[in-house]
Amino acid sequence: MSIPLAEQLRPDSLDHYLGQEHLIGKGAVLQRAIETGNVPSMILWGGPGVGKTTLAYIISRQMNRPFYTLSAISSGVKEVREVISKARESGDSPFLFIDEIHRFSKSQQDALLGAVEKGIVTFIGATTENPSFEVISPLLSRCQIYILNPLQESHLLTLMEQGRLQLERELRVAVNITETEALLRISGGDARKLLNAMELIIRSESVSGGPIMVTNEKAITIIQQNLALYDKTGEMHYDVVSAFIKSIRGSDPNAAVYWLARMVQAGEDPKFIARRMLILASEDIGNANPNALLLATSCFQAVEMIGYPECDLILSQTAIFLACSAKSNASYLAMRKASGKLKESGDLPVPLHLRNAPTKLMKKIGYGKDYQYAHDFENNFAEMEFLPEKIKGTTLYDPQNNARENELRARLKSLWKGKYRY
Repeated sequence: MSIPLAEQLRPDSLDHYLGQEHLIGKGAVLQRAIETGNVPSMILWGGPGVGKTTLAYIISRQMNRPFYTLSAISSGVKEVREVISKARESGDSPFLFIDEIHRFSKSQQDALLGAVEKGIVTFIGATTENPSFEVISPLLSRCQIYILNPLQESHLLTLMEQGRLQLERELRVAVNITETEALLRISGGDARKLLNAMELIIRSESVSGGPIMVTNEKAITIIQQNLALYDKTGEMHYDVVSAFIKSIRGSDPNAAVYWLARMVQAGEDPKFIARRMLILASEDIGNANPNALLLATSCFQAVEMIGYPECDLILSQTAIFLACSAKSNASYLAMRKASGKLKESGDLPVPLHLRNAPTKLMKKIGYGKDYQYAHDFENNFAEMEFLPEKIKGTTLYDPQNNARENELRARLKSLWKGKYRY
């Protein structure tokens, strides 16, 4: 059985590593740590195929220290303790790499704490999930968090050329990739997925014996014919999640439940599914149906308590409710506009009448002066300026056209008249 192309092309030094220049470029934080020999325990957080496992391996290689690796899917407390015991005996503070650390339970993570704190091992965890949610606080506080960015198109094209040359040598046939758009789209920024797709296409075409021409049409046709293969190897993981979220956003409960069933039957972490719905409840529904966030929150809590198999019913109920809800991304857009305004205008001073005045001196120089307490006025509203002078009158929240937000728009228009153009 041949070694997968992605494994063949895995770099073994920083010189051949693609991407993450902010971490390993000249003078970057990890580059300096390696050069000085002071590599901390860390968590590498980034999407699939951006080089988390490879970077961990290269760090251990360049530090010339033993490297133990465990997978959170197949390892437990027993395996963690066995590695720690070996590390204690060696005395070399080897690296312990745990892939998908977000799948480790609290007790499994607890088993790491002592060894990490005492320096028996230098821990490197890899995760596609926000470690703030998935890693226990004591372990999080003992690790540096490094975020790995998606690979840029230039990185993927370089990798594509390396893969093409490697397959040419192996198959002893000319390979020409005349169009790259489909392969880049299929990869979704995932280096492993790109190489797996390339290998599948080129090996499928090599049976003819002649020169191989890879086009967009050929890439799409061959990949679509082999979707089942990708599902079995986990390569479609993020595609299925994407289809699930987009089905809910598109108000199609039938498609939402179908993609949900696909994830449940594949053994997807139910908290991962619930968390995605929790984000969607604010991002895509928001104040069009405030109950969506409440139900999504309850769903997440219930899933944590119950787990499989019964929690699939809770996930289904929530997915259907969210899919059937009125949609609005007004809250999402308001936050993006506010962030853009902040970048544009910088940190503007808080108007004096809105400032807190806990001391006599602050009151004397005008802090809190002319502030009007809303509850002292009719309808619990006092017309004042709440934004900095430079950006007063800026509309950030724009209610969308649904029953609930139409009510909000009418209220805001009644209160503020023409100020915010509601």
